[in-house]
Amino acid sequence: MIGASERRLLVVEVGLVALAALLDPRLAMILLIWFAGWTVNTGIARSGTRAAATAVPVIFGITVLILWEAVVRLFDVPGVILPAPTAIASAFAANAPTLWTDFVQTVVKGALSGYLMGCIAAFAVALLADRFDFLRRGLLPVGNFMAALPIVGTAPILVMWFGFDWQSKAAVVVVMVFFPVLVNTVAGLADSQAMQRDLMRTFGASYWQGLVKLRLPSAMPFIFNGLKIATTLALVGAIVAEFFGSPVQGVGFRISVSVGQLALDMVWAEIVVAALAGSAFYGIIAFVERRVTFWHPSNRG
Repeated sequence: MIGASERRLLVVEVGLVALAALLDPRLAMILLIWFAGWTVNTGIARSGTRAAATAVPVIFGITVLILWEAVVRLFDVPGVILPAPTAIASAFAANAPTLWTDFVQTVVKGALSGYLMGCIAAFAVALLADRFDFLRRGLLPVGNFMAALPIVGTAPILVMWFGFDWQSKAAVVVVMVFFPVLVNTVAGLADSQAMQRDLMRTFGASYWQGLVKLRLPSAMPFIFNGLKIATTLALVGAIVAEFFGSPVQGVGFRISVSVGQLALDMVWAEIVVAALAGSAFYGIIAFVERRVTFWHPSNRG
């Protein structure tokens, strides 16, 4: 049984489809697809199960792809403006070896290596800044200043310094991820309560014992927040840096070349590679966070 609000919504949907059919049958088809996906998702979400929580975004994504395909086909949108998802899938399948080479060059060599170096360096400097107050007072303002610098200004300089291969892209990523992780780690280390720190000192704990047993565990939500922010920055930094100089491979290089050739299906295929890599990267960090900070209220089932 559907409620009164659902019945009113159904009447509005039918009215909109009828009006669109009078104006343009293609609009009616687009609205029918959208309302069908909306109805299915609403019914699934009402159950509130874990399977429904997974199915809803999947069905929503499929609906968007079907709408995309329908808009391109029904309105004859040129491929140089917006290729259809089927055309993008065909380009993805036809250029899989090239896409894999670009993935390794940009994501593995550039983004991942720079991410690891930047995060490890930021964590080490955060420990020093926490130990020496003058260092914290001097570094955090510099960190805020560096975070505000545009990547299009720093990337060409680093490319000229470190060359056109993946090392320069890793250097750009290090600069981009270092200060967000540093600021979040320093804030997390300062988050423990004064009473907790006094209790540790009462028990005769040294600085390092208090750090390992109290302050680092309480700082983990802050640290992982910085790590998750850095995942997005790392991928964006590596791709943008390739626009300013790269060997004949890489996601950013391929996007730049394909735009010049008006091969928009290849551009979108590279975007899909970057989106999948970024989502997987973020998901791995989020998975580790749930295992490490299982005690935090946000992760309690």
